[in-house]
Amino acid sequence: MIEFEKKLEAALKAHDQSDDASHDLYHARRVKLAALDIAGRRGEGDEEVLVAAAYLHDLVNVPKNSPDRAKASKLSADAAEPILQELSVSADKIERIKHAIEAHSFSAEIEPQTIEAKILQDADRLESLGAIGIARTFYIAKTMNSNLFHGGDLFASERELDDKAFGVDHFALKLLKLHKTMQTKEGREVARERTDYMIGFLKQLAAETGFTYPESHDLWIEEEAPKVVS
Repeated sequence: MIEFEKKLEAALKAHDQSDDASHDLYHARRVKLAALDIAGRRGEGDEEVLVAAAYLHDLVNVPKNSPDRAKASKLSADAAEPILQELSVSADKIERIKHAIEAHSFSAEIEPQTIEAKILQDADRLESLGAIGIARTFYIAKTMNSNLFHGGDLFASERELDDKAFGVDHFALKLLKLHKTMQTKEGREVARERTDYMIGFLKQLAAETGFTYPESHDLWIEEEAPKVVS
């Protein structure tokens, strides 16, 4: 498996022409580790499928603000196929890897059908939460020429939330709700912990900027029926 990973990393480096640090080799490595952790705790999921899907899931990077963003995972899956064939991965596993890649994306809205696809989706979404999620949120805000936050109305008490203009708005619009979309109970547990951390960050940011943190932002408390693998 170590040699297989080295070849996947080499393929990713050769293919990646983007300077997007939020979707780089280190992101792929973290997704791989999270996926293997979830799979190990569950006792299921093909390791080769998970490792390959983790390394190749962002092979084609489409900017967040592009109208073609929803196509990125399908493009990545298609680009992964010849790489996997070159590595002598079986046809059956290639199809499973491609499905996991296609279904990992939030914007593509493709329902994961296999345990590997569900695990990969969770592992990738965990990257949007916790300390790494905060760092990536503000990095992406910078790449989109957005402000870090609204200096006069931090939590949008008198305006509409707009995460294209303000990085912090993305917390309430998407990130604090993300744990509800987790496919596995193991992924959901980690997501809840990381969501708590992010709420703590928002409270500290409020204290440092002279605002009061609104309890309505604790959207994670408003639980829905968990969508998890039994």
